[in-house]
Amino acid sequence: MENGAAQPVIVAIDGPSGTGKSSTSKAVAAQLGLSYLDTGAQYRAITWWMVTNGIDIDDPTAIAAVAGKPDIVSGTDPANPTITVDGTDVAAPIRTQEITSKVSAVSAVPEVRARITELQRSVAAGAEKGIVVEGRDIGTTVLPDADLKIFLTASAEARAARRSGELKGVDVHTTREALIRRDAADSSRKTSPLAKADDAVEVDTTELTLAQVIECVVTLVEEKRAAK
Repeated sequence: MENGAAQPVIVAIDGPSGTGKSSTSKAVAAQLGLSYLDTGAQYRAITWWMVTNGIDIDDPTAIAAVAGKPDIVSGTDPANPTITVDGTDVAAPIRTQEITSKVSAVSAVPEVRARITELQRSVAAGAEKGIVVEGRDIGTTVLPDADLKIFLTASAEARAARRSGELKGVDVHTTREALIRRDAADSSRKTSPLAKADDAVEVDTTELTLAQVIECVVTLVEEKRAAK
């Protein structure tokens, strides 16, 4: 199937938490020999930097003033995606509950979005074989000219069950409430809200296994590649 002259393809995968976005994006990138970028990790990284440096998360002006300071570097190997801030590996600390609870507030600040969006575009532009970029505003704001845009959805119940499965010892009800709150915050923010692009293909993952979602997305990418 694969040939040496495969066209580089830029794939944007958006959607709320718990839809299988990360697992799907990584697997698709690995299967098709593409780079991979987790944009949520970049927002978590800048949030981690703000918290670590004692910036008041409730003060958008304070956040905006230092948005350009941290040096965030994302490794794009789908088998081993890395992320560092000022040379420090933050892959583990950015996944804590504390950072998860604060990332929406930091991400809503326009200066933060401008900074991270610029970073994301430069990573995508540098991906020679193409890239799968996952996030919440990739198809609408970051890479509006992506070759293929996919919007993953799932019922709140399915998403909460998956998330509480990932987060040991967290009950589904609490997770569901937190997901709905975060989605509401990210969907209603003024700058680059979580939204489905008009030309995105919607994939509802509620009734699908992860393997089925991956297969579906790989097929969509291969069709797009063949048509280029």
